[in-house]
Amino acid sequence: MESDKVNHILMMLSSKIPAGSIPSVRTRLENTDISESEILALQSQMKDPLLSILLSIFIGTLGVDRFYIGDVGLGIGKLLTGGGCGIWWLIDIFLIVDATKQKNLELLSYYLR
Repeated sequence: MESDKVNHILMMLSSKIPAGSIPSVRTRLENTDISESEILALQSQMKDPLLSILLSIFIGTLGVDRFYIGDVGLGIGKLLTGGGCGIWWLIDIFLIVDATKQKNLELLSYYLR
C-alpha cells in the first residue's frame, strides 16, 4: 500500500489502537493488499474508547462497559457482583480505555493477517 494511504489510515486509527502498536500496524499495512475502503469499514466496527470510559463511569457497575467491548464473561461477572462491590468498577474506570484499544487492535490484526 502507498505511504500516503498508510499515513492517512494510521491517522484515523490512532485514537482507537494502542500507541505502541502503531509501528507494527504500519508495517502490516505497507505489506498488505487490503483497500482503504475495507479499512474504513473495519474502523466502523471498532469500539470508541471515549464511549467505553463514559459507560464505565456512569453504568459500569452493571458491566455494560465490558459487554460493549465484547468481554461478555467479565460483563456478567461485573453484573452479578455489582461491579465487585464497587472495587472492580473503580479499577475498570482506569483500565477500560486500554482494554478497548487492545480489542480494536485484535480486530485489526485479524484482518491484516
